Amino acid sequence: MEIKLLFTVGIISLFSCAVIQEPSKVKDNGISFVAPVNEIGDVPFKNIKQETKCNALAIIPFAFTYGDNDLEVIFNHKNQWWGEQIDGVSTCIKLAKKENLKLLLKPQLWLMNGEYTGNFYFGSHENWQVFENSYRDYILSFALIAESEEVETFCIGTELGRFIENRPQYWSELIDTIRTIYHGELTYAANWDDYEKVPFWNKLDYIGIDAYFPLADDKLPNKMKIQKSWKPIKNSLQNFSKEYGKSILFTEFGYRSMDYSLAKPWESASQYEVNMINQQVGLDAFFNTFWNEDFIKGGYLWKWFSENKKAGGIKDIGYTPQNKPALQTIQKHYTTSGSN
Repeated sequence: MEIKLLFTVGIISLFSCAVIQEPSKVKDNGISFVAPVNEIGDVPFKNIKQETKCNALAIIPFAFTYGDNDLEVIFNHKNQWWGEQIDGVSTCIKLAKKENLKLLLKPQLWLMNGEYTGNFYFGSHENWQVFENSYRDYILSFALIAESEEVETFCIGTELGRFIENRPQYWSELIDTIRTIYHGELTYAANWDDYEKVPFWNKLDYIGIDAYFPLADDKLPNKMKIQKSWKPIKNSLQNFSKEYGKSILFTEFGYRSMDYSLAKPWESASQYEVNMINQQVGLDAFFNTFWNEDFIKGGYLWKWFSENKKAGGIKDIGYTPQNKPALQTIQKHYTTSGSN
């Protein structure tokens, strides 16, 4: 069900000659770009830069597995969205680079049975090995693209806590293999509650964290309360960064535009009343807390759709800031932090 790239010494040698740009000292004022369903041109990339004042974009080619005893990672399949297929990903990277956007290529696994990826687990060593080979094909396929397209940063996985906990040697070897074909910056996107358990930060360039920390149980918390909640978290992150001597990159962050959205920011299925203020205030407090800190590399707001006029709006409770008041907050912080 999948199309896999073949990895030969010749191919690896060819792509390893690509030159990766030197990393910028400016913060990654980033946006997570949702893979387009159908082929697109350059308009969405011009629009995203103009609307948000971002200087970086995360391209996210999802792969799928059914979990349980399904040992196959399905990627680059003809039935997937255009922006998740190899040709679509390469095209999106090229179009984003024309707008001088820094790129984070972030292949991400989705479990079709609805399970959280952090709980993904196989009972037997044999099943793990089969699945790991399939996941390796997936990640190396896009690592080759990252090298050939001169993508600045590559993410090796997202929120795979039990996988990493139970198979640390696999991940260490995977990183070593990626380093032979990709010569840019590497990170991993840890969930907010398990980044301290990741054993291989010393092998990566940035500590990646999906920053959906719980901050306030209130229906409509004020900004001062939110910023107060951030203080101990910020201190822990700063100490962790200092311990490893590496900057922290928020591989995802964001809030939904609804009541109680600061209580469990990771929940994407909960349904409450529309509340534009929570999204706006939550983002403002986030930027106020972190964007002047040297130990923070930047981050990638979740999320932005290619069809801007149809996305978001004042009746939408989702994460996107499109056509919402929160967009002004993003513009303000991304402009003042030197993205342009």
